[in-house]
Amino acid sequence: MAAAHAPDEQEQAPPAGGPPAGGRVQSLERAIALLNAVAASAPKGRPVAELAVECGLNRATAWRLLATLEHHAMVERDALTNRYTIGSAVTTMAATAGVEGLIRRAHPVLERLCHQSGETANLAVAQRLGLTYVDEVTPPVVLTARWLGRQVPIHASSAGKALLAWLPAEEVEAMLSGPLAEFTETTRTDRESLHGELAEIRTQGYSVSLGELEEQLNGVAAPVLDAWQRPVAVVSVWGPKDRVPEARFAELGAQARRAAEDIRDLIAPAAAAVPAAGADVGRGGGRTA
Repeated sequence: MAAAHAPDEQEQAPPAGGPPAGGRVQSLERAIALLNAVAASAPKGRPVAELAVECGLNRATAWRLLATLEHHAMVERDALTNRYTIGSAVTTMAATAGVEGLIRRAHPVLERLCHQSGETANLAVAQRLGLTYVDEVTPPVVLTARWLGRQVPIHASSAGKALLAWLPAEEVEAMLSGPLAEFTETTRTDRESLHGELAEIRTQGYSVSLGELEEQLNGVAAPVLDAWQRPVAVVSVWGPKDRVPEARFAELGAQARRAAEDIRDLIAPAAAAVPAAGADVGRGGGRTA
């Protein structure tokens, strides 16, 4: 006997000989909408009534969907406050996701950025031991060092500071918990000074490095943000001081931001509807100053 469905959860009947209308499953779309709403409520979470209103669902439907998601550890419910937060299963999925798809989509954007700037363009992602460069495009007629696969200190590079500036304050503190090594005379090793710079980075939408890791290299970087304004990767442009002087920072910063936004649109089109890098959305490393 066919299982009964509540009227608001029943899928649209597929046309004869074809897939469901639109090729999408309504109840799954509703569950995904709830997941997105729960994620956007981090870190405090939200109760079912608020989530139902935001997603345009009646409370009973939202409760059933959330109960199913909770059973599969996709969300977690605080027994005291009845607020829902993202569950451990989502974290596990994110941790096991590879970067191959990101590299494939982002590479043409890096090629364009390299051509526009005349300098090396990199893509970096945050991994367990720090920030790692996973793709790189270099100008064909310019001799340059290769950073592909290299891990760099978070506090002493434009890419690292672009990552920090858009992370929640508690994550920034955790990543900067150890001593801040000094690589050159311009490396920021004072936490208060670094936090102040992170706030400035968030306002202007890109970070800079003025010979902070290697004396003769300058660079700029911008974050690739997801729909919740978290950095999933960082785009950077760098080169020798004589080709990347401070006078070019604004120009290259704008190019890096555009490239980061283009990569964001390629990997997560829904993120285009939220404020772009540099918008004040009330979270991230800038708040730690």
